[in-house]
Amino acid sequence: MTPRQRALHPVIWTLLLAAGLMSAFSLTPKQAGADEAAPQASSAGILARGDALRGQTAYESRCGGCHSLDADRIGPRHRGVYGRKAGSIADFDYSEALKASGVVWDAASLDRWLSGPEAFIPGQRMGFSVSDAGVRADIIAYLKQESERR
Repeated sequence: MTPRQRALHPVIWTLLLAAGLMSAFSLTPKQAGADEAAPQASSAGILARGDALRGQTAYESRCGGCHSLDADRIGPRHRGVYGRKAGSIADFDYSEALKASGVVWDAASLDRWLSGPEAFIPGQRMGFSVSDAGVRADIIAYLKQESERR
């Protein structure tokens, strides 16, 4: 146990454990090799937490003003986005940053994008983010489901 961990009041420590916040506060040592497996585990974990039915509702209320599954609007259409290279719909006017990013949309990349598009791909044009990880997971599950229905 580190000095920082010992300094925490036992009640706070219990709450952190219960809330699963230890890793968010860097209170546990990283395991060797954890970084290599993180992207795969992250994608699987994100999809496992997501609910496509809730995601449809969240998508319609949060994303539907600019996006549609089947038509370009302010933002590009989303059916088939899961597994697609970012900036690759030929008839949509993407930012140069997005086209040059090399990103392929999967659960991990969509989660990073939705949590902070500008932090993920500087110079992109989307000015909206979804701060709630659970809502992001639901939206991603919905987008994956609808991408499979092409």
